[in-house]
Amino acid sequence: MPIATRAFAATASDAPLSPYDFNRRDPGPDDVLIEIKYAGVCHSDLHIVKNDLGGTRYPIVPGHEIAGVVTAVGEHVSRFKVGDRVGVGCMVDSCRQCQPCRDGEEQYCVPGFDQTYGWPDRHAAQSGETITQGGYSTAIVVDQNYVVRIPDALPLDAAAPLLCAGITTYSPLRHWKVGPGSKVAVIGLGGLGHMAVKQAAAMGAEVTVLSTSDRKKADAERMGAKHFLVASDSAAMAAAAESFDLIINTVSATHEIAGHAQLLAKDGTMVMLGLTTEGLPIYALGLLWRRRAVAGSLIGGIRETQEMLDFCAEHGIACDIELMAPDQINEAYERLEKSDVRYRFVLDMSRI
Repeated sequence: MPIATRAFAATASDAPLSPYDFNRRDPGPDDVLIEIKYAGVCHSDLHIVKNDLGGTRYPIVPGHEIAGVVTAVGEHVSRFKVGDRVGVGCMVDSCRQCQPCRDGEEQYCVPGFDQTYGWPDRHAAQSGETITQGGYSTAIVVDQNYVVRIPDALPLDAAAPLLCAGITTYSPLRHWKVGPGSKVAVIGLGGLGHMAVKQAAAMGAEVTVLSTSDRKKADAERMGAKHFLVASDSAAMAAAAESFDLIINTVSATHEIAGHAQLLAKDGTMVMLGLTTEGLPIYALGLLWRRRAVAGSLIGGIRETQEMLDFCAEHGIACDIELMAPDQINEAYERLEKSDVRYRFVLDMSRI
């Protein structure tokens, strides 16, 4: 029997999100049914709802930072049981055949992974939904291979944003081998940035935060940053030139990056994580002079996401959150556009 599900959905790019009822598919042999307890609000949700990237199909239920409890499992499910604390991030399936999928990096699936919301739903015949619908809802059904376990040491509400924000920062820190002795700068202390600071510090790096003002300096230091740079302080920026092995750039708006690249040491890399919708100028001379690089990174695979959750549990790392009722989602979006959040909104789905 299809599972009646309550949610909040966007019906148009210029319309507020509103209550929406739909059906989830009945769990198949390999599926896990999850009662959603909490859903994080990601900046990319706002981009998709506003159709900033084009191609958004409505009605759409956003949300890819999902934390909940297993309420049923299919007959072939071996990884989870009823009552388990689990999470679902940005993907709910992939081709499983291409090299990235075989390597456990499903986020780079060559045909494209099945996104948690807004993607053509391969189970449309069972659910009646033409696109996948996300976590601003009371329940979700996901193949066990795309579900992760949330350790008991992590509060479910503060763990929810780890399923996107947490893995988005953890993956490049691991890929570029951050550890004791590494010098890491984080541009932007927001939902992504504050996770990068906490994780890099826990890995043993010396962390610096770069921001447009010093209003978050105390927060940055509390999270583990040793230094704080204000981008408009030209003397301080000049003194920091050629200092960093890795810069994690989390800014989602159009901004200047050529000057920030000069902060990289020889062989340093700036990793772009923010979902910008316009080009950002960079000049070859500043890169080739010190063999610097500008790179990108996209979330992480399922295996690495589980590793991240275990790492955060071991080191006592979770997101700084503000809980909201689902019917406050439009207020949350308005505040998100103004960067008025410290540091992640999370919807309490029990209040729907």
